[in-house]
Amino acid sequence: MTPRIQSIDALEILDSRGNPTVRVNVRLDNGILGTSSVPSGASTGENEAVELRDGDPDRYGGKGVRKAVANVNDLIAPALIGADPREQAKIDHAMLALDGTENKAKLGANAILGVSQAVARVAAAACNLPLYAYLGGAGAVRLPVPMMNVLNGGKHADSGMDFQEFMVFPIGAPTFAEALRYGTETFHALHRLLASKGYATSVGDEGGFAPKLKSNEEACDLIVKAILAAGYEPGEDIAIALDPAASSFYEDGKYRLSRSGQGEKTAAEMTALFKDWVTEYPIVSIEDSHDENDWNGFKGITAALGDKVQIVGDDLLVTNTKFIARAVEEQACNAVLIKLNQIGTVTETIAAIDLCRKAGWGYVISHRSGETEDSFMADFAVAMGGGQIKTGSACRSERIAKYNRLLEIERELGAAAVLGR
Repeated sequence: MTPRIQSIDALEILDSRGNPTVRVNVRLDNGILGTSSVPSGASTGENEAVELRDGDPDRYGGKGVRKAVANVNDLIAPALIGADPREQAKIDHAMLALDGTENKAKLGANAILGVSQAVARVAAAACNLPLYAYLGGAGAVRLPVPMMNVLNGGKHADSGMDFQEFMVFPIGAPTFAEALRYGTETFHALHRLLASKGYATSVGDEGGFAPKLKSNEEACDLIVKAILAAGYEPGEDIAIALDPAASSFYEDGKYRLSRSGQGEKTAAEMTALFKDWVTEYPIVSIEDSHDENDWNGFKGITAALGDKVQIVGDDLLVTNTKFIARAVEEQACNAVLIKLNQIGTVTETIAAIDLCRKAGWGYVISHRSGETEDSFMADFAVAMGGGQIKTGSACRSERIAKYNRLLEIERELGAAAVLGR
């Protein structure tokens, strides 16, 4: 007998920054329950789907999500009761029609995504399949290499770095478990190195350290030293991935590197900076090198470095097929950061990934700086098979939850599991 959705209800919970977010429960008429929670970003693209907040200054500083919760309980739930949870695309498109806006401003992407993910999870349970196998099929055996954020700057921390994320990327590891070990050992080596230099070892939103360094370059120098101190070879065992999040320091047509005291730069000068860095450091991936509206800047760095490193569009593309299609046509980058809550449904996210596949581009499944303990994205990364994931550093339980889930999946897959980007 076909299982049907019996009830959908949402509640307001807290994310890893102590801000409200949405959790959704979907129950089937056979008693199976699926639950999912929605993350929230700090560094957001202006074209992202709308995250609906209450705006009441007397409650959570205006960040409450009671409106989004009510939209799930009062509008979405009645429309989906009785639906077959296995019809993911039909359910997602029904919610899009109910919202009726281009950017999900009526119901809120946080309301819609919570339902979309919970439906996928309950459908997988109803089919007696793990989520990664339900979404990805029998071919879902590729584990992602983790980009582990070890130094935080920009909007993610009160540090001395303009650039938002400096990540270790264990490209030489044979398995996911070993990749996690490589990155974690480097994280702890970096902790010891920072402490020995008298730097603070407190962490930012995504678990990376947030010291008051003298420059952005010092961050790369310290990471290389930490890789060596952990017993690994920079560029062979472990590479560096960057997310400057350039929109956060772009103003009046200039890139203002004020935190590090490196002055103003043009788009071309930013590309020249990264060219020098790629020569000096084992950097293999650069995300959001330029402002989200600086298409010429992105095209310039892709022309200059795209044959050597991965140029990733995040704020530029916001997991949106319209912007990805334009980027493919204009050769504005060669990879896309994939964030479920940027676009708002599982179906639309898969469509964005399909465009990447057709273009031969890389794609990186990514968390947000405000996360929950939900490990949906870990299963999703395996299901999509892109071989890359960003889910933070080797600390903070909301990050570790994703890594631990990937360890479980690798064990379940056994000899069939492969690692690689």
